[in-house]
Amino acid sequence: MDLDNSTALLTDHYELTMVQAALRSGTAGRRAVFEVFARRLPEGRRYGVVAGTGRVLDAIERFRFGDAELEWLTGNGVVDAPTAEWLAGFRFSGDIWGYPEGECYFPESPIMVVEAPFAEAVLLETVVLSILNHDCAIASAASRMVNAAAGRPLIEMGARRTHEGAAVAAARAAYLAGFATTSDLEAGRRYGVPTAGTAAHAFTLLHDSERHAFRAQLASLGEGTTLLVDTYDVERAVRTAVELAGPSLGAVRIDSGDLGAVARRTRELLDSLGATDTRIVVTGDLDEYGIAALAAAPVDVYGVGTKLVTGSGAPTASLVYKLVARADSAEPDAPMRPVAKRSAGKPTRGGRKSALRRLDGHGVACAEVVSIGEPVLGPRERPLLVPLVRDGEVVGREPLTAARERHAAAVRELPPTALQLSAGDPAIPTEFVNAGPRP
Repeated sequence: MDLDNSTALLTDHYELTMVQAALRSGTAGRRAVFEVFARRLPEGRRYGVVAGTGRVLDAIERFRFGDAELEWLTGNGVVDAPTAEWLAGFRFSGDIWGYPEGECYFPESPIMVVEAPFAEAVLLETVVLSILNHDCAIASAASRMVNAAAGRPLIEMGARRTHEGAAVAAARAAYLAGFATTSDLEAGRRYGVPTAGTAAHAFTLLHDSERHAFRAQLASLGEGTTLLVDTYDVERAVRTAVELAGPSLGAVRIDSGDLGAVARRTRELLDSLGATDTRIVVTGDLDEYGIAALAAAPVDVYGVGTKLVTGSGAPTASLVYKLVARADSAEPDAPMRPVAKRSAGKPTRGGRKSALRRLDGHGVACAEVVSIGEPVLGPRERPLLVPLVRDGEVVGREPLTAARERHAAAVRELPPTALQLSAGDPAIPTEFVNAGPRP
């Protein structure tokens, strides 16, 4: 086993504590249903975005306990010998359904449903939540930024503001939600996200003058490159850039100051110099509100870093992974019964759920219908859960571009209030229906 690829220890100690105790009590093999959902959306958000499903499927395939993992677990007293023996043969054998990546979700949407023997399902809790909580948070923030940009491209450039692994996942989630490119090369290699980048202030400072720096970059990358013009004086830099590159200069980037005012002056100057097609790229701690504030400014491209990779104020989607049904015994045909928490402030709804998106006569989403049991599909309703894993085998993997296209369609389906940045309730209500038990 390639230990660098194993995901088995990306979990919490107590997951293995539960497995060991369940093996000893004889309940580990009871069929169980866990659901992933958010009790509520982050404050003021109108919808969430499902992201990370593909990464979850990859992680499940690599969830294996090799000799090194087992030696560490037993050597540190995490599990006993019988549990280690069980873990050595662990292979997830259950079924998983979920909202496909790119889909929108709302409070208590069952965005992932895991059915398997208890010990198998509970082992996946932490790795599933760690991926989905991060990626859904980033994609949800990215979607708001894409909507605020109103068709103007966005570059994801937050790699230096987060953990190196999270940077790659964030770039993937941002692209899914509509960002055009990323600065992170590993995201390009691993997930096929288009990459882009030119130079930083350090490149200008390295040279004897701004003119020398621009000339060197143009000689290397051609006149279609993007020149950073705010190291010293923006107006002088723009004049130098157009003088050296000519009117076909690709773009200039502004990273500081009053971005709207500087962009307007820069546009006027570029046009007066004949560089009417030269684009203006702005960067500098932008979020969806800053992007929206620049809607009237002559900005062509936005670069977003810190606020994106930290979820723009909501760094987690607050998803939970809860047991909602379990069998009375480990027998394959044992009946399932709903189970639910009654904890103060953290109750759950028992019973395995299904979900539909209800549309009005104009094709606009008007409700999230969550059913306990198998729902009856209405004429203007579409099912949301799709098979992801069947009998332990991944069946729901798809290209990232498919998720990107799905998200664009899902947002178009939402009512106009979903795109508002002001605080408010979820764009559509969640309705609960008791449709009876599944066959």
